[in-house]
Amino acid sequence: MKKLIYDIINKLNGQDIQFGDVRFTSTDSQTIFFEKKNLKHISKTTDAEALGIRVLVNGCWGFAGTDVVDVTKVDSLINLALSNAKHSARFRHTPVKFKAIKPTVGSYYFRPEEDPFLMSDEEKIEYFQNIAIKLNQNPSIIHSYVHTNFYRQYKVYANTEGTFVDTLVYDTMPSMSVLAANKNGMQQRTWPGHMSTRRGGFEVVRAAKLEENIDKIVKEVIDLLDAPTIQEEKADLIIGGGHLALQIHESVGHATEADRILGMEISYAGKTFIKPKMLGNFKYGSEHVNIYSDSTDPRGIGYHLVDDEGVPGRRVDIIKNGILMDQQTSREIAPQLKLEASSNMLASFADDFPLVRMTNFCLAPGKAGSLEDLIKSTERGYYIDFTKTWSIDDNRNNFQFTTEIGYKIVDGEIVGIVKEPTYFGITPEFWGACDAVCSESEWVFHGTSNCGKGEPGQAMHLSHGVAPARFKNIVCNVKA
Repeated sequence: MKKLIYDIINKLNGQDIQFGDVRFTSTDSQTIFFEKKNLKHISKTTDAEALGIRVLVNGCWGFAGTDVVDVTKVDSLINLALSNAKHSARFRHTPVKFKAIKPTVGSYYFRPEEDPFLMSDEEKIEYFQNIAIKLNQNPSIIHSYVHTNFYRQYKVYANTEGTFVDTLVYDTMPSMSVLAANKNGMQQRTWPGHMSTRRGGFEVVRAAKLEENIDKIVKEVIDLLDAPTIQEEKADLIIGGGHLALQIHESVGHATEADRILGMEISYAGKTFIKPKMLGNFKYGSEHVNIYSDSTDPRGIGYHLVDDEGVPGRRVDIIKNGILMDQQTSREIAPQLKLEASSNMLASFADDFPLVRMTNFCLAPGKAGSLEDLIKSTERGYYIDFTKTWSIDDNRNNFQFTTEIGYKIVDGEIVGIVKEPTYFGITPEFWGACDAVCSESEWVFHGTSNCGKGEPGQAMHLSHGVAPARFKNIVCNVKA
């Protein structure tokens, strides 16, 4: 396959173009789903190949992709990309311009401890069936599931500047859930939470300790049925890492994708309240809020040698001591904002056009010590975690989030639980209320494999490094 990519690049170099690149992906995936005690779904896709060619002609992009990789059709694919660029250039008022960058040549192959694609289906089914059975031993559980997805992708990227990189990665998403009901309604508890995808193979499943946490979530879901709700109109909230990862994702990550500023991404996933003039001066949060994009950290799903237009992986400070400093950008967008391209241009598969996407988008650890320390230093409030529902407006500004469970704190001690803790906020006001972030010992990566963006839609794999944090005087009830 590398020879084919070389051949395509050589052909692109023979064309009258400003820039060209080519991507190839081969993707394997498997999903195993148990509902109650029964195997409801198992599927496997292997060697799903795709090829994409992108060219810049007369200041306009042209792209052509296919999920049927046929060597005899390569010339027609190149011609289609060229034709798309030339015809589209007639309608583009401002030509795309960017500087050449030094080429990158290299390889990265992630080696899982346990390759799930080398394990038998019978072994994996037996493992998850054991968990599914144990989830249903309590008669109060009316529904449950165990859902796992395994993913492996080989990618080759090359461009006319001389960059040539191939990579192999594995991602795994384990999840389980229980549902209980009584006269007070229904409650749900999941484990390990909404953002459970991690870089790795079957070892990710074992690290999630599904079986070891069955008793915990079964007890909690039953206790939640009769638990109270938060009655205060405002309260101090300590938000656990699993849910805080989603809060960062929705109210900072998507908001700082710079294509939204320029109106290039509106109809499907919304725009942003951020304006170019805010860079370098806008107070996005308190001095405790330091958020960065870092595609150089191999612990996260968003790690890469180069993005899908050849920009080497970078760490970029998006928010520094509460001030908005930078954006997630592409080579086309960055110069328009007087920024350097941040290595955030990615596509799910080779036949998708790359978009500005999150990679490893992280909240830096603070100095508040452990989660236990943070709870002890909280006089009154709640520790909440495990995402249940969320909603945010198309400007990434006004939001509402609900978690599955909250733990009431009085004088630094947990004294009980509350169900469905809900909070409301405006993005800069909410992040401005952050007065403490736990230290490095609590900082871990949380990840998702289904971040949606684009039309046609693409699902991206990405990570959020985060530690629990406290937010003061947050609205928990909206009184009529």
